[in-house]
Amino acid sequence: MIFLLDDQEPILIPDPVQADDNGMIAVSENLGIKRLVAAYQKGIFPWMKMEQEPFYWCWFSPDPRMVLDPSNLIISRSLKKALTNGNFEIRIDQNFRKTMEACAKSPRPEQESTWIEPEMIDDYEKLHQMGIAHSIEAWQGGKQVGGLYGLAFGEMFFGESMFHQVPEASKVCLAHLASLSEKYGIEMIDCQAHTPHLEKMGAREIPRNQFCTDLSRFLQNKESVIPWQELSKSSILAGSSEN
Repeated sequence: MIFLLDDQEPILIPDPVQADDNGMIAVSENLGIKRLVAAYQKGIFPWMKMEQEPFYWCWFSPDPRMVLDPSNLIISRSLKKALTNGNFEIRIDQNFRKTMEACAKSPRPEQESTWIEPEMIDDYEKLHQMGIAHSIEAWQGGKQVGGLYGLAFGEMFFGESMFHQVPEASKVCLAHLASLSEKYGIEMIDCQAHTPHLEKMGAREIPRNQFCTDLSRFLQNKESVIPWQELSKSSILAGSSEN
């Protein structure tokens, strides 16, 4: 069943189990800050806009769900080398909007166009200003060459997208996210949907009902366990454990 989400208060988010076979559960005319927060906390996220009128945003809760246990990240030989050679400087939350814009422009073999529309970038930037959305960035020679972004609540990180302009740059960011997650207590990184790339890095699919059960447990405290504001004040070389 597909729900039409309106802007009336209070914000109502459907039960994820009501999603259709493709994981789609709702549409809306716009995204909205309150709706985004409420939806993510129930395991629902916006993925794309309809290609025809009325051009609604489409909201999803796929079954199964791709997730990564931070302790299960697989470090390949090439990634290990990238983490140890000191070629990448890691920064946090210092270039959030540009990270999203770079993700929007990054080519995806499995997709003809991007779902990261200007409206989405504007709303997620507002979430960033609220301390909810975050970016992890890889820099070389004063230029950002890779990054990822997502939302953080409690003991969860909801990964959205990543990009790289040089080899291993996005993987280095994911490895740093996994390291921070282990250090501060993030229990699960949501990867949304299966890709061979994520599977090779240790992500796995779990049933939606298990994901929702875990999500409820990990979001008992809505404030992220990672001290993002403190970490954003400095940068480190890739592979370092301290910021």
